[in-house]
Amino acid sequence: MALSHSLGFPRIGRDRELKKALEAHWKGELDEAGLRAVGQRLRAEHWQLQKDAGIDLLPVGDFAWYDQVLGHSLAFGVIPERFRPAAGKPTLDTLFAMARGAVASTNGCCGGAHAQELTKWFDTNYHYLVPEFSADQAFALSWEQLFEEVAEAHALGHSVKPVLIGPLTYLWLGKAKGDEFDKLELLERLLPVYGEIFQRLAEQGVEWVQIDEPILVLDLPQAWKNAFERAYNLIQREPCRKLIATYFGGLEDNLGLAANLPVDGLHIDLVRAPDQYPTILDRLPAYKVLSLGMVNGRNVWRCDLEKALDVLRHAHERLGERLWVAPSCSLLHCPVDLAREDQLDAELKGWLAFAVQKCEEVALLGKALEAPQDAGVQAALAASREVQAARAASTRIHKPEVQARLAATRPRHAQRQSPFAERIGKQRERLRLPVLPTTTIGSFPQTAAIRLARQSFRQGKLSLADYTEAMHSEIRHAVQVQERLGLDVLVHGEAERNDMVEYFAEQLDGYAFTRFGWVQSYGSRCVKPAVIVGDLSRPRAMTLEWIQYAQSLTDKVMKGMLTGPVTMLMWSFAREDVPREVQARQLALAIRDEVVDLEAAGIKVIQIDEAAFREGLPLRQAAWQGYLDWATEAFRLSASGVRDETQIHTHMCYSEFNDVIDSIAAMDADVITIETSRSDMELLAAFERFAYPNEIGPGVYDIHSPRVPDSAEMAALLRKAARRIPLERLWVNPDCGLKTRGWPETEAALVNMVAAARQLRAELA
Repeated sequence: MALSHSLGFPRIGRDRELKKALEAHWKGELDEAGLRAVGQRLRAEHWQLQKDAGIDLLPVGDFAWYDQVLGHSLAFGVIPERFRPAAGKPTLDTLFAMARGAVASTNGCCGGAHAQELTKWFDTNYHYLVPEFSADQAFALSWEQLFEEVAEAHALGHSVKPVLIGPLTYLWLGKAKGDEFDKLELLERLLPVYGEIFQRLAEQGVEWVQIDEPILVLDLPQAWKNAFERAYNLIQREPCRKLIATYFGGLEDNLGLAANLPVDGLHIDLVRAPDQYPTILDRLPAYKVLSLGMVNGRNVWRCDLEKALDVLRHAHERLGERLWVAPSCSLLHCPVDLAREDQLDAELKGWLAFAVQKCEEVALLGKALEAPQDAGVQAALAASREVQAARAASTRIHKPEVQARLAATRPRHAQRQSPFAERIGKQRERLRLPVLPTTTIGSFPQTAAIRLARQSFRQGKLSLADYTEAMHSEIRHAVQVQERLGLDVLVHGEAERNDMVEYFAEQLDGYAFTRFGWVQSYGSRCVKPAVIVGDLSRPRAMTLEWIQYAQSLTDKVMKGMLTGPVTMLMWSFAREDVPREVQARQLALAIRDEVVDLEAAGIKVIQIDEAAFREGLPLRQAAWQGYLDWATEAFRLSASGVRDETQIHTHMCYSEFNDVIDSIAAMDADVITIETSRSDMELLAAFERFAYPNEIGPGVYDIHSPRVPDSAEMAALLRKAARRIPLERLWVNPDCGLKTRGWPETEAALVNMVAAARQLRAELA
């Protein structure tokens, strides 16, 4: 039979138990023993869920207290000097300090240390902590978590497959710090730690280990390709059978390399890259297991089981018991369990599958190969046929009026009236802002009172009038604080918004929503992506009343806040029946309507966030231009309905911009704000080399950390920025929105930010 297995499972819990436990621990409300107990309960529950779904071989090591890359850094002893414990091995305090920064000294280290850089995991909305390598980097096995979890799973009677990030992928994800050196030089130092891990796992009775090497789907330099052969020729000598896992794309020019690595099995993603089958069959050595990722691990639509079975039957004829069946990638990127959803209509719920249901689909596919005439298999295949036919024919998907408007769109609709050089003069005359104008990215703290009011309103316990007044009160407070602190361009604070995508999605036709469809973004931060079901349009204004009320409270410039079309698309569960480009352009037209309404209401500055712009870039460079063309066009389409005098901002965070800076310039936003504090303004180098023509707000402090930097630290960052970007084109702002922070630390940080801007005005103006 074809063995069914999972590459990884969501760790947050069906009710976000891990999130709640982490935040309670950080607040001092839950001790370490209590936190560890929550983690142990979740692991046991998740293993059992997968086993009950029919998965034969369960993943272990996919659980992480914050991020799996950070967990590997601790395991390998890759702990920057500023976080190293004074004595002994790292602790959970060390891990959380590396992730969040440290306000005060813990275990004799870390006082005032800034967090490690955070960036996107390939082309997903999941974030990882970037390993920091030094030229004299030493590696040592320093973290026992994997072995403890294997023991836990064995004690529960499970057949398990530990999951490791492969040595080449781990090094690729990190950054060389300090003296210039090639991080690939560290490989020979790192490999002995892997050898020690395999030895320890073998002693625990482990047969198979999954080694994730997703960089095999990238355009790799030849030196890295050569390093794969060198590394795995050494790794093959270690105990345990080894499955190399690739995902998020096709192997393409690396197919021969991956197929011939001296390991016992290979996993490939046939959802993202179906074309690599059946070529792989002709290149795979006769002894090797082939795992086919047939169920989409990154979206919530049910699998077309018969279509998947067509491939699997062919593969089974060639491979027999050397065929394994799996999701395309880790199920980390999916919500946990559709059974929790009690408010979806029956039709839509029947179209969806979350992590538990995807495990059931994987198991069903394996069973269908073994017992094709089984009554349960036949019933499941019949149900799958009905689902696919119903979706294709549903009237909730296709909207002729939306399609007609899109067809009538012309290139002129995606162009501002005048070039930036002409617009900026009109904007400066209208706005009358000082040099180094200060602003924030949009959101202010989402307090318990805000969340309670929103929940009460949704439950019908609070009238619309009372809810509106509650939100008005929060807006008044946000405006008063900003005026008192001396910010130049204000925001209304977004108290009424649950999430920067979900809030808008709820007001657009074509979206559907879940109650428990939470997905981890990083650490304790979870998002609940909306589901794009059909053609998209805006039936009415979405933000106008809130922004108008905020502007009525102040004579200062109030910035309208919107989410851009690419980010709306990337941070939703998108349709699979039409191209992403079509969905992005439909969203762009809906947002364009809102932008035009805001301008007509007298709003002078409008920010259209495109935090996910870089995230959507295909992993292979050959596909970049097609994406960049439609992504930049979608942004311009959303922004270009306004006059020259109206200033358009956009925001991007946690991305590498070097390769796409020309496309960012082509978006033609008047001002871009970006994350730069964790990278010490390193990201600005791309804007300097390209001679980026428009205005830039490099973030001067990290909002994902509770640490409050002083004004001298922010001023130092601004000086670095001013050496790269002309002063008249610089803005001053935090890295990102402030919704996850508390008011005391927010005010303290903004006081220092405004002071730093004023100091630099005096120094440099």
